[in-house]
Amino acid sequence: MRTRLLPLLIVLMAAVLLALGIPLAVSLASAQQQNVVVDRIDDTAYFAAIARPAADPTTGSRDELRILSRELESYYDVYGIRVGVFLPNDTPLANGPTTWFLPETGEVRDAFEESLLSRRSHDPQQVWPWQQGRLVVASPVIRDGDVVAVVVTDSPTGQMRSRITHGWLIIGSGLTAAMLVAVGAALRLTGWVLRPVRVLDATTHQIASGRLKSRVAVASGPPELRRLAGSFNEMADNVEDVLEQQRAFVADASHQLRNPLAALLLRIELLAFELPEGNQEIASVQAEGKRLAQVLDDLLDLALAEHTAADLQLTDVGTLAAERVAAWAPTAEAKGVRLVGSCPPTTAWADPVALSSALDAVIDNAVKFTPRDQSVEVTVASDGTESTIEVADHGPGLTDEELARIGDRFWRSGRHQNIKGSGLGLSISRALLAAGGGSMAYGHHEPHGLRVTVTVPRSAPTA
Repeated sequence: MRTRLLPLLIVLMAAVLLALGIPLAVSLASAQQQNVVVDRIDDTAYFAAIARPAADPTTGSRDELRILSRELESYYDVYGIRVGVFLPNDTPLANGPTTWFLPETGEVRDAFEESLLSRRSHDPQQVWPWQQGRLVVASPVIRDGDVVAVVVTDSPTGQMRSRITHGWLIIGSGLTAAMLVAVGAALRLTGWVLRPVRVLDATTHQIASGRLKSRVAVASGPPELRRLAGSFNEMADNVEDVLEQQRAFVADASHQLRNPLAALLLRIELLAFELPEGNQEIASVQAEGKRLAQVLDDLLDLALAEHTAADLQLTDVGTLAAERVAAWAPTAEAKGVRLVGSCPPTTAWADPVALSSALDAVIDNAVKFTPRDQSVEVTVASDGTESTIEVADHGPGLTDEELARIGDRFWRSGRHQNIKGSGLGLSISRALLAAGGGSMAYGHHEPHGLRVTVTVPRSAPTA
């Protein structure tokens, strides 16, 4: 979420800063040029004032013309700005430098002709730092209501463009600093807003993984998210209470039913002595009674497995798997099934008792459903994060629909109802493994059979 929210905030802040910075930069450039234009207007007005006597053909003297020429040449030498006083017929009255004349076309010609209409030339277009433009200002010299000459200045723009560039650099630095501050504020803001969400997400994952004691502890963030965290904790407490009541009920019911069931089985045994030997009905009743007793025992084991915390230890998974293979080898041999294991030493964090019980349930099922003269392979492997124990048989296997349900409580395939079992063995094994961070997965074993993979983590458990 942060990767989606943070770019949005940064884009919005950048848009705001650009909306402020671009007009400011344009305003600065306009102000710099306006200062230059105003200065040139003052200069042309001054030159027009001293050129008025010299431009009069009747009263003008050579001394006045000499003074005007000296002023224009000095102005050019000091400022590098070309300036000239031109008569309406384009003849220069005085100019600096003396080699500068009116061009036939261009900005200078346009400004000169505009001033012949008894008005100052319009302000020149804006010159930007990347342009090599010049500023031309023309002012008429008027005597008795007539234009007797025109003063024209042609200014280079290098210094002005340098000042504009310097001002833009200052503005850019300010915008960059403001953007960095805004990004830092956005990081703090998104962290403050999303921290409770991350804590809530992590706690939800922990509860979904079976750690029902996990709770959200949020001391900062928006009030709405703090209230959400409190509501989540209340919900988790209620869910844990309901599950605890369910476990307690299953355990109590299993425990309380064992004594009446034991008494009932004893009475059935006594009744069997009074019936003819080999009576099929009494044998069926005895078998169902024993099956019911096994189901109650498994229910009690399941309730205890879901309630008991795992005693995690650094365990040699390969050695433990080899021990279970050796323990089940006689049972498999008696059934005519080959039980083989490839169990190299590898360590992982697991509850040895829970892992042994899970392997017993998985190997028992594999041997039970594997036909005679077939094999069951137990393979141990590991990588950087987890260790796996794979038990593959060559039995009838399961369909895709059955694979989706295997491990559910009391579920058994309709094709295997005649085989002894309660349908709780794998559920108990999965609960035992989940308490320690392990898992159990099921898949097809080609060309036929079932593959069960038990996975336990290699990393140390976190507090």
